[in-house]
Amino acid sequence: MGHSISEIVRQLGFARSTVSRVYQEYLVAGKKTSERANCRGQSALTVRGERRLRRIVRSQRSQTLAQITTQLNDGASRTVSQRTVQRSLHRMGFGSRRPTRVPLLNARHRAARLAWAREHRDWSVEDWKRVAWSDESRFRLMNADGRLRIWRQAHEAMDPTCQVGTVQGHGGSILVWGVFSWHCLGSLVCVPTSVNAIRYVELLSDHLHPFMLFCYPRGDGVFQQDNCSSHRSRLATAWLDEHSSDFSVFNWPPRSPDLNPIEHLWDCLEQGVKGQHTPPTNLRELWTAVATVWQAIPVGRFRHLVESMPRRVAAVIRARGGPTRY
Repeated sequence: MGHSISEIVRQLGFARSTVSRVYQEYLVAGKKTSERANCRGQSALTVRGERRLRRIVRSQRSQTLAQITTQLNDGASRTVSQRTVQRSLHRMGFGSRRPTRVPLLNARHRAARLAWAREHRDWSVEDWKRVAWSDESRFRLMNADGRLRIWRQAHEAMDPTCQVGTVQGHGGSILVWGVFSWHCLGSLVCVPTSVNAIRYVELLSDHLHPFMLFCYPRGDGVFQQDNCSSHRSRLATAWLDEHSSDFSVFNWPPRSPDLNPIEHLWDCLEQGVKGQHTPPTNLRELWTAVATVWQAIPVGRFRHLVESMPRRVAAVIRARGGPTRY
């Protein structure tokens, strides 16, 4: 070491017994003090300041770091920097993240959702097995969702390897209609354009009706559809009434994609197409890729979604009709 204990005591001003004990522990066992990790400066924000910071953040979630810092320093006896506020927020568990996207619900929507959930709160999984779930979804050839991130230096903005091409309208898209139940996957149909009342009735007649007769030959099946205009048209309503002996129709609550498990299958299709080794380059290839992923969905995947319905209903009741994590 090159220094005696007396010299160390004189230089540091510590008690001789303390320095001797630490020194002997180091020589004998190689022990080092664990107090060094706690040797840091006093935080610029007190506990009271952190509580105020938490209230400021929660009062307006979309504030910038500069706005939060300005509001925190307003009227304070001791101001803090943006960096200090940022470190404090991270220490408190806050981070800058994208907001959760949920349907916009008003009081009427919430009341209808809550009433529907209470009406079906006692349904068992066996009851939900009688339901056929349907929906439409659009898949884009070039889906620029803004989530792509790359590593680059400041001067590499225009480097070809640091660019992603965009085209108007995302290069085109396809609209598909699908149906499934606990028993099996139904048809996935590519709709040429938009779904109007006439095309929707054709879908019901050509694809839904055979599916319901196959899965529920005793006529005890329940068909689910959302409340878009083509589904609620007089033409579609008349067709469904005409075939009411073959299956019944759900009275579906408004703006409730979180209650429809087929939404998770759309996510599965999108991720499956993105994960292909060779991405589709035209709409025909896109439809082939989507249809291939649909047919490859394992049975356990969509059955698990149907079995989640009691939990979804309970979540809507807990949220008093509001959005849920589904």
